[in-house]
Parts: sequence; structure tokens; C-alpha cells
Amino acid sequence: MKCIRSELIGWGHYLPPKVLTNDDLSKMVDTNDEWISTRTGIKTRHISEGESTAQMSVKAAGKALEKAGLTAADLDLIIIGTLTPDNTTPSAAAKVAGLLGVKSGTPAFDVSAACSGFVYALTMADNMIRLGQVRTALVIGAETLSKVTDWTDRNTCVLFGDGAGAVVLRALEGIGTAEDTGILSTKLYADGTKYGFLYTTGGVSTTANAGYITMDGKEVFKSAVGCLSDAAEYVLKDAGASVEALDWLLPHQANIRIIDGVGHKLGIAPEKVIVTVDHHGNTSAASIPLALSESLESGKIRKGQLVVLSAMGAGFTWGGVLIRI
Repeated sequence: MKCIRSELIGWGHYLPPKVLTNDDLSKMVDTNDEWISTRTGIKTRHISEGESTAQMSVKAAGKALEKAGLTAADLDLIIIGTLTPDNTTPSAAAKVAGLLGVKSGTPAFDVSAACSGFVYALTMADNMIRLGQVRTALVIGAETLSKVTDWTDRNTCVLFGDGAGAVVLRALEGIGTAEDTGILSTKLYADGTKYGFLYTTGGVSTTANAGYITMDGKEVFKSAVGCLSDAAEYVLKDAGASVEALDWLLPHQANIRIIDGVGHKLGIAPEKVIVTVDHHGNTSAASIPLALSESLESGKIRKGQLVVLSAMGAGFTWGGVLIRI
């Protein structure tokens, strides 16, 4: 039976110029390259110097639109996954719409789901495309985590980086099988009882400031492998696809041990797992679109390949997306 799919027709990413190495961090807190590398897999991360989440989003979006052969006037929807918008209100998406010159009346909004933000945003856009409410959507994951990082806390400051990734989706008619091009299945989850394991110490209605990221690393790790694996398994089964048919696993780039654990649990060979955490660090909602755009740009991920995206973040929130490029 014919159905509407969300086809990926454009992608782009942006990383701020400043690179912070592990050796740089060793001059700021009591740590060293070996300690960070062996526990997280991170070697470097990019840090914004004066560029906001919206400004980085515009740069990533411009590349995605150019790749799609479209202009901002062609967009029917903008969604940004972020926990670090420029202002409490309006949304970063509204600001980006204005900066891009999107036509008046085009819906634009943010999704706050921490590291799952892009997966949540992609799911929202896919739902609206499949319902026929929009035809062409811009979905962005962008963060300036450096602004909510306590640079005196060696347990967290070694993890985070800044950046933005964007994709353009367009409605495409499919036949309703796993052989279709585009988004084949999505699934979202949350468990608010885990709220206290990963959060920022501030907020508008509590402290009137953004605060800093704090987390219980052991509890996050304990949940992450299972959540990421479960989400991937669900969308594969829902679409009628097998793990064996999968070309790439692209999980949230939080920690190499988590990434390796997910691949192992799913029975996916290491060479079929996308890893960018070594040079991006954990960029929260920007993590997956950064890795996806970089892998498409380099030719690592190719047209026709089957890719599962899987993310988990504060909330806890988690989810998966299965897409044929």
C-alpha cells in the first residue's frame, strides 16, 4: 500500500573554529589526555567563542539547503532540537527562521529533549510530513554546551562541545516496505523518574539562571546502553528490517564505552558503527546530525544505505529513527 515517506535530501553541519584538546583541559582541571581518552574516547571538542546556537544553526542550515538545491522560501517547517537556545523565549527556531528569511507563517519551534532532541525533532517533522501538513522541513540539532558547563568540574567539563547539524526532509511517495527511501520508523520514550541523574543546576522558575550540567555517570551509563539498544531494535522490527540488513548504527556520541556497548548488545560489527565522539565530544542534540552530515559528506554513508539513529539524554528521554538514505 502506498504511503508518504520523509526523504532526506540535504544535510550540513557547522563546528566553531576553536578546538579544545585534552592537553588544554589538563591545564584547567586535574586531568590528563590518557584519563579522558580511555574513559570517554574524546580527544578534542569545538568551543564557541561568541557564536550562539541560532547563529551556528543558520550556518548548518545554509549548507543543508544548498545540498538540497532549495532556498529558505521553499521550507514549510523548522524544528530545532536544543537545550541551549539563545533566549528563554522566543525559540531558537523562530530566530533561525528570521535570519534565514523563511516566508511569514512558516511554523518554527524548538524541542527540548536534551541529547535526544534531534531524534525527537526528526520524529515530529516526519509525523507532520506523513500527515500531509507540510511537504519540506528543516530539522536542526544545535548546542552551545560550553555555556552550561562547569569548567572546574573535571567529571563533566571533559565531555562537552559545541556545534550544529541540519537536514532537509521532503515528502516522497513510497510503497510501505523497508525497501523504501526515507524515514521508515520512529519511536520516542521518556522516564521522568530518572530526572535527577542528569540535569542542569539552574532554571528560569527555580534559580533564574541556566546553571551547569551535573550527572551521576554510573546511573547514566547503566541506562544508556539498554535504552539506545532497545530504541534501535524497536524501529528495526517496526519497519520489518533485520539487524543483518543494517548498514550503519549511528548512536548518540556521548562516550565510546556506551557506543561500543550498544554495538555489542545489538550484535553489530564495530566497522558498521559511526564514531565521531573523538573529535566532537558530546554535543547533545547536535551529536547525531553532526555525525550524520559528516559521514554523508565524506561518502562513508551512501545513498540507499540503511541507518539507525539512536539517542538518550536527560529526562531520561530516548528514541530511535530508522532511515534509508
